[in-house]
Amino acid sequence: MNVLFITATDTDAGKTVLTLALAAYWQTYCKSRRLGIMKPIQAGIGDRELYTRLLQLDQTPEEMTPLAFQAPLAPPLAAAQEGRHVELEQVWQTLEALQHKKDWVLIEALGGLGSPVTWETTVADLAWDWRLPTVLVVPVRLGAIAQAVANVALARQSRIHLKGIVLNCVQPCSQSEQENWAPIDLIQSLTATPVLGSLPHLNDPTDLEKLAQVASSLDLERLLPISAGC
Repeated sequence: MNVLFITATDTDAGKTVLTLALAAYWQTYCKSRRLGIMKPIQAGIGDRELYTRLLQLDQTPEEMTPLAFQAPLAPPLAAAQEGRHVELEQVWQTLEALQHKKDWVLIEALGGLGSPVTWETTVADLAWDWRLPTVLVVPVRLGAIAQAVANVALARQSRIHLKGIVLNCVQPCSQSEQENWAPIDLIQSLTATPVLGSLPHLNDPTDLEKLAQVASSLDLERLLPISAGC
């Protein structure tokens, strides 16, 4: 599939920052190829509006976010408040159509890997059901090791194609703090999963030039179709 599914250990872990960084890199160095962005389900105001404002995307709001709910809650709860259901078939059809129109699609998941999508389905289930190549964002803070281990275990249990982990500094931290809170060698050893790089804390996470720069420090061959001519 010509997609990358960006999920995380929890909400506010850095999925949007990674998505923006990869998109900024693409629009800087892969201008001749068509990029799509998708936030399949949004609850409350947030990422769709940010992507629309910052990125040059030839997409309708419905192509970017097929399902949107007003309340900033888990989708089944937000949908219930509006007397609606989470219609995953609608999301899938939109994704299929977008894949045919674009060379590459970045999909930002909601919440964390274990977050509910419907009353019966989690983000992990969706990644497996739709066979989405996935990257896991782990925030650099105390507890990062346990979060990485638990979420990789969930990904493995769900049979997800997990391409790797990206660490994200959600707060300013020194090199020694990062090494103590999220030691790459230990995380790779415990999870048997490659760490594809680390995103520094950004004072302005909407600075596309800086985002493209930090994206270039990641293992992009695992995250983008670089070998396909990007």
